[in-house]
Amino acid sequence: MRRSTPKPIRNKLDLTDRTQMRLVRKRLGLSDAELTAIAEHIGNSISAISKEVAKQRANPPAKPADVPPAAVIASAAATEQAATEIPTPAPTS
Repeated sequence: MRRSTPKPIRNKLDLTDRTQMRLVRKRLGLSDAELTAIAEHIGNSISAISKEVAKQRANPPAKPADVPPAAVIASAAATEQAATEIPTPAPTS
């Protein structure tokens, strides 16, 4: 007896279906890791995933300010520490 294959739910993303994942990734312009992370955070609703991607593109994460290398930070901290240390007078006997 032949059984028909179950029809997928049209508005839900099946993370185990490679074809469906590829199509949604291509439509939204995401990598596999990005799509999986969003689906884990938001859920498997395709419309919710699309809205989240649109929201992320509208508000890109702020780029961190230019941070100097660790050596520069360490040398600046050392000079500040040396400048703030107050020499204590030697005890007289």
